[in-house]
Amino acid sequence: MPRQKTVFMCGECGYESPKWMGKCPGCMQWNTMTEVAQKSNLLSSIAKLTGEPLSLDKIIEEETPRVPTGISELDRVLGGGAVRGSVILTGGEPGIGKSTLMLQASGKLCENGSRVLYVTGEESAKQVKMRASRLNISHGNLFVLAETDVNEILSKVADIKADFLMVDSIQTIYDPDFDCSPGSVSQVRECAAKLLYYAKSTSVTVFIVGHVTKEGAIAGPRIMEHMVDTVLYFEGENFNAFRILRAVKNRFGSTNEIGVFEMRQEGMAEVLNPSAMLLSSRVQGVAGSAVACCMEGTRPVLAEVQALVSPASFGVPRRMASGVDYNRLAMLAAVLEKRVGLNLSNQDIYINVVGGIRLEEPAYDLALACAIASSFKNIPVFPDTAIIGEVGLTGEVRDVGQMEKRLAECAKLGFARCIVPRGTSLKSSGITLSRVADVKAALEEALI
Repeated sequence: MPRQKTVFMCGECGYESPKWMGKCPGCMQWNTMTEVAQKSNLLSSIAKLTGEPLSLDKIIEEETPRVPTGISELDRVLGGGAVRGSVILTGGEPGIGKSTLMLQASGKLCENGSRVLYVTGEESAKQVKMRASRLNISHGNLFVLAETDVNEILSKVADIKADFLMVDSIQTIYDPDFDCSPGSVSQVRECAAKLLYYAKSTSVTVFIVGHVTKEGAIAGPRIMEHMVDTVLYFEGENFNAFRILRAVKNRFGSTNEIGVFEMRQEGMAEVLNPSAMLLSSRVQGVAGSAVACCMEGTRPVLAEVQALVSPASFGVPRRMASGVDYNRLAMLAAVLEKRVGLNLSNQDIYINVVGGIRLEEPAYDLALACAIASSFKNIPVFPDTAIIGEVGLTGEVRDVGQMEKRLAECAKLGFARCIVPRGTSLKSSGITLSRVADVKAALEEALI
């Protein structure tokens, strides 16, 4: 029997090489090359899309149809609903709620008239039924299949004429044409390719659940993330009831939107007002706390930024950041020392964003700087004040976009005053604006 040909493939970027290399030339990562079976001619012939080249002005443009999942927070992240024939990959740590959300979405889709096949490779059909009973899900159009053979799965989808396919999880699915164990680089890549082709050729929407590695990336080759249409990540701590669903790739919508859920006994409950949730346990009148307003897509979110500044016990001060970028913290500490005169070179600085949310937008700069100065001076920030603004290296406070939405959210949450950049020209009847030009002026306005 002839020996099966193999190649070495990078688990990060999918780069292939006929021989092993310590460093991948594609992504420049070390020790990521794994020996896998070469692609089969069968799959290559199946996945070919035949067609003739067309002039762009002769192609008929069609509106992309969307199907609401029945879960508004999930629809928000997807860009308004699931697109027919798309492939959506959902990743997250074990126990964070991926399977629960997929089962709840399946139940909602069935209530709206769709037929759903829920494929489980990790549990039996009875175990899925137990979870569905706990979530109060029962519908005749929801079918459960305990199977790991990708060819059998696609055959059953065609038999029941399903509109949606839920695969939990891709690491348990295998293709019998390959002599590799499920979860290997080769199996994950080929199974994902078959699911992708089936979705595009039949307009069946496919949801795929993927595990994550200890580094936080979805297990398997990164090429799987490049193949699918949408990649969603569940964020949050297992000991925290709140979960954040974030899109890191979306061909049919924005990647800035987030969905907020709360893990309860009856399943994942939507949090329609995340700002109120993040500020629910806020203690007022304590030094080192400030409220920032950042935009997550089209939604303004108010978050409490906490700072703890204390003398360093050793020669080199520590800088720790949870929920914000570490490099941004180091830059703001340098600005406060150089432009404001705060001696932070011998101080440990610890930063935390309450609620487990991660802030990406630089509009939190000014609030973070005020929290650091408040903790260093042991002077609280005015409790009814929200702080918005980006900080430059010269200490100036720069304008940020969508200020009208931010101020409306601050007023809705009961804040009477907001510190904003000097260039803000809006006038708000529900909130008092304190316009500042630099960080030093902001501290004078913010600290009691």
